[in-house]
Amino acid sequence: MSGTSRREFLRVAGAIGAPFILRAADARRIRVESIRFDYEDYRYRTPIKFGGQVLDRVTLLNVHCVVRAANGKTARGFGSMPMGNIWAWPSKLPYETTLGAMKELASRIAKITEGSGETGHPVDINVALEPAYLKAAEEVARDLKLPEPIPKLATLVVASPFDAAIHDAYGKLHGLSCYRTYGPSFMEHDLARYLLPEFKGEYLEKYVLLDPKPRMPLYHLVGALDPITDEDIVHRINDGLPETLPEWIRYNGLTHIKIKLNGDDLKWDVERVLRIDRVTEETQKQRGVKTWYYSADFNERCPNVDYLLEFLRRVKEKAPRGFERIQYIEQPTARDLKANRHNVMHEAAKLRPIVIDESLTDLENLLLAREMGYTGAALKACKGQTQAVLMAAAAQKFKMFLCVQDLTCPGASLIHSAGLAAHIPGVAAIEANARQYVPAANKGWEDKFPGIFRIKDGMMRTGEIRGPGLGAVPP
Repeated sequence: MSGTSRREFLRVAGAIGAPFILRAADARRIRVESIRFDYEDYRYRTPIKFGGQVLDRVTLLNVHCVVRAANGKTARGFGSMPMGNIWAWPSKLPYETTLGAMKELASRIAKITEGSGETGHPVDINVALEPAYLKAAEEVARDLKLPEPIPKLATLVVASPFDAAIHDAYGKLHGLSCYRTYGPSFMEHDLARYLLPEFKGEYLEKYVLLDPKPRMPLYHLVGALDPITDEDIVHRINDGLPETLPEWIRYNGLTHIKIKLNGDDLKWDVERVLRIDRVTEETQKQRGVKTWYYSADFNERCPNVDYLLEFLRRVKEKAPRGFERIQYIEQPTARDLKANRHNVMHEAAKLRPIVIDESLTDLENLLLAREMGYTGAALKACKGQTQAVLMAAAAQKFKMFLCVQDLTCPGASLIHSAGLAAHIPGVAAIEANARQYVPAANKGWEDKFPGIFRIKDGMMRTGEIRGPGLGAVPP
């Protein structure tokens, strides 16, 4: 809540009297009264490759909750997120095995959340319950006799729609965007409780925007399997949507392009960027567009930082203008930072922001990443609203480059992700690729939020996300 809003709150409270203040205080703390969840399954329109694996489907986890305030008032909340097991749990185990384990974990997280009796702000509830979620993940791996543990990242992904539903319900309880409930009028504790002593006296409201940015550029994904030009297409889909990069650029008016790279074939990676740059430059010239950007995502597959440095050297040598268009590099090397301390990013970060992504599962890893030379952080709704806003605060305090990344989020999960990006200062663009790979999952949402799901000038109209909570009311 802004200083003005807080003064207005106190003025009204003083006029009405002490009972109002008591009721307002009662509404500040909530507990989860009930949880239910369900799944939606979709086949991809076209497969996507990352982390060396090809993905052609998605399972959405949808969570509905009811919260009750101490004054007896209740509200309903909704959260949704792709399970993302290939990304969150890279493994030699079959797809159905990891997905099944995450589904079993979802069932246990639902019981933990519903039965915990924890009270407080949604941030407090999530922080309090995360250790129980992680313990449940250990128990699932043991009970299912899995040969490996469930990674923390996978646990965060499963827990994220539960956390989102609680934040959503809390905002709806107060008739406010959840981003307006991150100040001392609603939160009992300052950021020092969740982060570091230097945050004493500061609240999340300092690090989020009360209103969403009205519009933001869209980052379009070019996957490793995606055709660049007509000559790359073996069989056209012919479903009315673009299929080549020039077609997508014209269709959406794109100015931001994210490039997926292999990380284990330097020649291929360099040539891929050079070709995309040539095709994009020709297309933008035809459109009269002079400014556009790239990001490069290796999905942690580079063997070492020397690979990245050589990649950047070759791109700069062969396409200096293309090199200048690279806005940032997403996590190039292995996500286990502690086991790969030698992969420091100091030299690479002198050339471009190097962003921690898969490794960012807690504050400890953010601090370690900074020590290892990372200069940016990728925030993701799929790691939980609570973690996203806390890491956004820490990264801003440390003056790090910030971006918000997608998990091929459709429907409510895209609105959640876009809302996060639109409320975090410094985030310049939004990644949203469900429209490319699983547009069927957006049906029903497009008419409610046309500016989010129908892109024509390269911009997403994030100002549309103004409803209470997370703003995603199911159609």
